[in-house]
Amino acid sequence: MIDRFAGRALAASLLALALPGAFAQSLPEKQTVVTPPPAGPTRAYVSDIAFQHMVDGRLHVVDVDAARYVGQIPTGFAGQSVLSADRKKIYVSTTYYPRLSRGTRADVVDIWDAQTLDHVAEIPVPERRAQSLNYRGLLTVSSDGRWLFVQNATPASSVSIVDLRERRLASEVDTPGCWLALPVPSRPDRFATLCGDGTVETITLDARGAPKSRARSAEVRGQRFFDPDADPLFVHAEAIGDRFFFVSFLGEVHEIDLGADTPRPLGHWSLVDAADAKQRWRPGGYQLFAVHAASRRLYVQMHPDGEEGSHKTPAAEIWGFDLASHKRVMRMPGQNSISLTAVQGGAPRLVALDGATMGLVLIDAGNKPRVVRRMDGVAETATLVEMHR
Repeated sequence: MIDRFAGRALAASLLALALPGAFAQSLPEKQTVVTPPPAGPTRAYVSDIAFQHMVDGRLHVVDVDAARYVGQIPTGFAGQSVLSADRKKIYVSTTYYPRLSRGTRADVVDIWDAQTLDHVAEIPVPERRAQSLNYRGLLTVSSDGRWLFVQNATPASSVSIVDLRERRLASEVDTPGCWLALPVPSRPDRFATLCGDGTVETITLDARGAPKSRARSAEVRGQRFFDPDADPLFVHAEAIGDRFFFVSFLGEVHEIDLGADTPRPLGHWSLVDAADAKQRWRPGGYQLFAVHAASRRLYVQMHPDGEEGSHKTPAAEIWGFDLASHKRVMRMPGQNSISLTAVQGGAPRLVALDGATMGLVLIDAGNKPRVVRRMDGVAETATLVEMHR
């Protein structure tokens, strides 16, 4: 039964609808287009595969420090994204179907303006691009901005080489048994890939983007770069110049120089000491570690009671290490982070992706680490965050 007060409210509402003049009328809403503010170092690009509706992925553009949602770019079905070398463009390799989930497949590289978030152009690519979760290394760009490297999987592995200057497919390079396409900063004509036999291979291109030569990492004192059977590597890499870093499931940091004609392993060292090992601390997550170049610090997501299959566990803690001494210099709560990246330049700051809230957490990672800002509910099912700088 409706009480008399509710009845009067309902009658008043109906009267307002029947007699438009009884209440002040508001002006019609006008649609406007707002140009995003200039991108700063804390602008983040969050790749969201939208797992419950993967035909409708998106790239969220967020200013973490201002806790401001800047805009959104559609990324289609399992799209991968990367910023151009000069940070002026956003490249998205994606798949479109005319009936969303069926129809003739079309794979393209979409080009977007990083300032206005407007669509600029598209480049057709072979219908073999890897339709996977978002990882750095599945879509990358050369340091001179000429070449875009698109990881393919049929499930055979290959890399499509896209000429961004001429906006055409230049070639397709077979990379059997290997995964990722990691551009070598000092050699814009070269990329590296991580191979299942425990080696790293580099492929050098000619002037037209076709493969010219290949080289595999050599053994050091009878040992390959890593042992894929005893302690495999995560498929995430960070770099300072041509010096690349990988982390293993058991917490070993492996370093390699990719600038030489033959990839040169630089050794490995452990994130865990004897006491940590007793508590079974292990790294985990997707984009599980970050490197801050200016401070020469490595930050990694860690969890205790690690075991077979725990390698995607969100961070219980974030540990910081000095890359010169290999000593742990920082330890803080993990913010449930599944992906971690660094704001480059200045004092070390991190941006963590909270796997529970799909929020971004800005962290001052200096001598007294602290959370500076938190912005929850940014994405649905994200695994990759890229900073503007």
